Amino acid sequence: MKHIILASLLAGAVALPAAAADYTLMAPAAPGGGWDQTARSLQTALQQEGISKNVQVINVPGAGGTIGLAQFASQQKGKPNALIVGGYVMVGAILTNKAPVTLKDVTPIARLTGENEAIVVPASSPLKTVADLVAALKKDPGSVSWGGGSAGGVDHIAAGLIAKAAGVDPTKINYIAFSGGGEALAAILGSQVTVGISGYGEFESQIKSGTLRLLATSGDTRIPGTDAPTLKEAGLDVAVQNWRMVAAAPGLTPEQKAAVTADIQKLVTSKTWQETLKTKGWQDTYLSGADFDAQLAKDISATETILKDIGLVK
Repeated sequence: MKHIILASLLAGAVALPAAAADYTLMAPAAPGGGWDQTARSLQTALQQEGISKNVQVINVPGAGGTIGLAQFASQQKGKPNALIVGGYVMVGAILTNKAPVTLKDVTPIARLTGENEAIVVPASSPLKTVADLVAALKKDPGSVSWGGGSAGGVDHIAAGLIAKAAGVDPTKINYIAFSGGGEALAAILGSQVTVGISGYGEFESQIKSGTLRLLATSGDTRIPGTDAPTLKEAGLDVAVQNWRMVAAAPGLTPEQKAAVTADIQKLVTSKTWQETLKTKGWQDTYLSGADFDAQLAKDISATETILKDIGLVK
């Protein structure tokens, strides 16, 4: 009789709809930066939309996300509820640091967002325009210190491309890397660096309050609500956009990967997420499946070429 009751209970359990996954989401950076903001925005949207009852965010900073990536790949293998945020910065850091663990060691799920870079200076800076910045670079590249994210990341790449477009040797730029957006912002506001470079969203409130001056943005078009030109409008042939992605653990079954992908697809079409994109000034660049795998391979190859040009990869 016990066996019959147990069998009935098991059959009933199988018939029930799958419970919402409790995800653990790693932001491989310090609090305050773009990856941390992305992770916490994902956390909010997943929970508010009922896709996940409980999402825990863990910060593991260092080396452009490669420390967190290595920890994630080794500790979360086969766990379908483990996610990690990554993106363009991580692609560059893997190449620059010759990291033993790469994006091939996890399960990329989707590209989520794109964000234009912002080039800013403190309000007290003598640099008023991109032309002023170019003049300072041409006079003495080393005297212009750039504060941004990890070495080899999109901020560093953008600074190198700006120097190159201005006719300055990109290997001579004085780039100071910070592991978190909060640290970089403090250095820029404190005039410890000449110019700051990062995603527009990380500087938006300071730009609007007038403590930072926006010299230019890096996209093909101006950011709505800003007066600053694009780099192309300012005479530099540079267009670059940061992008962010989410990946799952290595060693998942096709069914497990499909379930995670379905949850992320629900997320990106949700009202909560779409409102988050507007609030943060992020562009919706969602791409998943084989299309994302192909684009990721192209981005890795192009990034390697750029990093060789600015002397970070040999």
